[in-house]
Amino acid sequence: MQAMTSCCKCDEQLKKADAPLYQLDTLHILVPQIPQKVSWCGEELELNNPYVRERFDREIMGCCYSHNGTMQILKRAHRYFPIIEKILKEEGMPDDLKYLAAIESNLNPVAYSPAKAAGLWQMIPEAAKEYGLQVDSDVDERYNIEKETRAACKYMRKSYEALGRWDMSAASYNAGQGRLVKKKKEQLAETFYDMNLPEETNRYVFRILAMKTLMENPEAYGFQLREDQLYPTPKVDTVVVDSTIQDLAAWAKEFGLSYRLLKEENFWLRTNTLPNPKRKPYVIRLACEGRKDN
Repeated sequence: MQAMTSCCKCDEQLKKADAPLYQLDTLHILVPQIPQKVSWCGEELELNNPYVRERFDREIMGCCYSHNGTMQILKRAHRYFPIIEKILKEEGMPDDLKYLAAIESNLNPVAYSPAKAAGLWQMIPEAAKEYGLQVDSDVDERYNIEKETRAACKYMRKSYEALGRWDMSAASYNAGQGRLVKKKKEQLAETFYDMNLPEETNRYVFRILAMKTLMENPEAYGFQLREDQLYPTPKVDTVVVDSTIQDLAAWAKEFGLSYRLLKEENFWLRTNTLPNPKRKPYVIRLACEGRKDN
């Protein structure tokens, strides 16, 4: 094999440069530490298993070095986690389920995937309708944080009853409940970590665990955010509407709101009208800040 030689012209250019591209004595790439114990929904990760440990290690590195996405999640959590936590408690569900929403949507309430999944919990239309959400061209309650969270609770409760473990229930959220039940039986699996699944699902639960680990102690992984850098929870009023609204922009103006501010708090309103022939009660959120005097 021919030995590598340096290019004289390149050497000269580097010497003339104001500063090197990097210096070995100042370049520090930190490898994330794996905690001694990691658990989710009361189920402990089998870190003594080298195969499991490596899979978790891969995802914690991904969380740490996907800076933009992770910082957005940390900032948005300040706004959306209190809403999710309250509903999880009311529904009798584990608080740790909120980290599933974090990796599903990056806590972006208007997230939409190529598979037509939408909202914080990324529910597809069929599943959303099955669990009681309205999904049509005018109203899409997958973008209603409170309603979609309750629908996700129903799904996870049903999945847990079928599978007996939260790690498997989380995997079913990615791959489908029927598929997980079938694979569990075929593979004689006792936990998610015993199962051989498609790569995306194989990684899915580890991504949740890694995100939980980082979000519980972001400073330990290099993320230092001040209180004023977190996204606040806006103050809102609510009004119940059980009739058709022909023009949402004009309706918003009656409350001193711009059309934009109305949509910021009600992503589930998908058009400029709210048809309501059955007089269904809808709770509409009205931003307190940014209003103009009528």
